[in-house]
Amino acid sequence: MNVYDLKDRVAIVTGGAQGIGLAVANRILASGGRVAIWDRDRALLDETVKGIAKDDRVRGFSVDIADLAAVEAGTKATLEHFGKIDILINNAAIVGPNANTWEYPPEAFREVVNVGLIGTFYCCRTVVPHMIAKNYGRIVNLSSVAGKEGNPKAPAYSSMKAAVIGLTKSLGKELAGYNIGVNCVTPAVAKTTLALSQAPDFLAMIVSKIPRGRMLELDEAASMICWLASAENSFTTGAAFDLSGGRATY
Repeated sequence: MNVYDLKDRVAIVTGGAQGIGLAVANRILASGGRVAIWDRDRALLDETVKGIAKDDRVRGFSVDIADLAAVEAGTKATLEHFGKIDILINNAAIVGPNANTWEYPPEAFREVVNVGLIGTFYCCRTVVPHMIAKNYGRIVNLSSVAGKEGNPKAPAYSSMKAAVIGLTKSLGKELAGYNIGVNCVTPAVAKTTLALSQAPDFLAMIVSKIPRGRMLELDEAASMICWLASAENSFTTGAAFDLSGGRATY
C-alpha cells in the first residue's frame, strides 16, 4: 500500500463512516494526516470512529450535508478541534432507486440531488474561504462514470454526478490563482454497501460494462484520491480522473 506525504494535514471526509470514504480516511491516517469524518448516520459514525480511532487524530461529526446550517456547524466544530482544514473529500451521496426517468419518484430525485450535488456545493462554499485564507487546500469530489456516460434507470444519480463534474471544473478555475487544487474522480461501481444494495440485475448490467470485468476495490479508489489530496498534486486542477476500469471513452 502506498502512503502519501499527508503528515499533520487535516482532512474532512464526508460520508466517511463506510465505503470509499472510510477507505480514504484510513489511508489519510496511515499517511500521517488527521481526519474529521462527517456522516449523518450517528450510530454508524460512532461505531466507525471507535473502530479506527487510536488517538486524537480522528474525530466524528454528525453532519447532514444537505443542510447548510449543519455544514456550517460541522466546519466550525472541525476548526475548533483541529485548528485548520487542508483537505476536503466530498464523498457523501445516495444512489436512489432504479427506475425509468418517466417513472422516477420526484421526491427521490430531489433527495439524490440535494445530498450529492447541493451538499457538495454547501461543503465547498463553507470550507473554501478557510483554504483561501491559508493559501492552501486540496478538494477532491466524488463523481462517477455515470456522470460521464449516464446509466439507464438511474437518471437522478447520473444527473447529479454529471453536475459534480461541472462544479469541480468551475471551482477549479476560480481557485487556480491560489495553492488550492480542485479535482474529481469518476469511479465505476465500487464494492460499497450502497452499490451492493441495488437490484441484482442492475448491478450485473453496470459491471458488464467494465472492461476489467470486476468492481472497483475501495483501496484502489483511496489511493488515487489521496494522491490528489496531497501537496505533490500541485498543478492539476479542474480535472476528472478516471477510475472506471476502462469503461469511460473520454
